[in-house]
This record gives sequence, C-alpha cells and structure tokens, in this order.
Amino acid sequence: MFGKTTITKPAEVEKKWVLIDATGLVVGRLATIVAMRLRGKTKVTFTPHVDDGDNVIIINAEKIVLTGRKFDQKNYYHHTGFVGGIKERSAKFILEGRFPERIVEKAVQRMLPRGPLGRQQFANLRVYKGTEHPHAAQSPVSLDVGALNAKNKRSA
Repeated sequence: MFGKTTITKPAEVEKKWVLIDATGLVVGRLATIVAMRLRGKTKVTFTPHVDDGDNVIIINAEKIVLTGRKFDQKNYYHHTGFVGGIKERSAKFILEGRFPERIVEKAVQRMLPRGPLGRQQFANLRVYKGTEHPHAAQSPVSLDVGALNAKNKRSA
C-alpha cells in the first residue's frame, strides 16, 4: 500500500563528483545549490543524519558576482579571541586579495548545519580561483548552474 522508508547507511552511499564553473554566478544562489548537493538533498536516498551528498568542485571562484552594492558594503567579521579583537574585511578586499575563493566557501559553510556532520559535508567542497583543478581523475560531471534559473547568472 505505502512505500517503505529507506534509511541509507554510510557504507551504502554513492558519491558523485560535480564540477561547477562560477563565472558570472550570483554568490548566494550558487551557495544554496552547492549546499543542497553537499547535504544530499537532491538524491532520493537523502538521510538527514548521514553524509550522502556529492563531492563538489567549484572553479573560477574569483569571477563570482555580488548583487546590489554588496561588493563595497558587505563585511565579513571574525574574532581573534582577545578582548576587543573583532576584525572586519569587506567583500571587495577579499575578492581582490590572495584568496577570493573564501567568499564562496563562507557562503556555503554558513548554509550547512553546524556540528560534526556539517563539517564532514563541508570537507567535500573544493573551491579554486582559476580554471585548473587536480580532480580530473575523478571525472566530474559538469553542472550548469546558470541554466537552472535566469537569476543565477549576472554580468559583472
């Protein structure tokens, strides 16, 4: 009469490799799609307490787009651990700096659950600022995020 609920065990998980080119993509929209893939919510076998998501590779992270005036006005904060040690960096400073991929990483990380499972799922994300990546042996399947919705892609 009714279908049987299946619970995926960690040994039964089949992980795929997905390649996403971030050129001209909006950060938040890209991050939501990547977070869903990392959690495994796009699969029929989704189990909330098991890491059954895919491995995601993002290339061209320095070519992402921030909508509105976020490029100049958005700030990222961190605390040094000392009294009064809050530090702030603008999105413009990070994107023009040495590690522009950190904006994409932070956006995705903050959409994943906090705790051991979220950290395990976040470890399946690889972000590179150029077009080169060392994961050709895994033969990743390309995912065109810009074609999924017209709002996902903007010109810089």
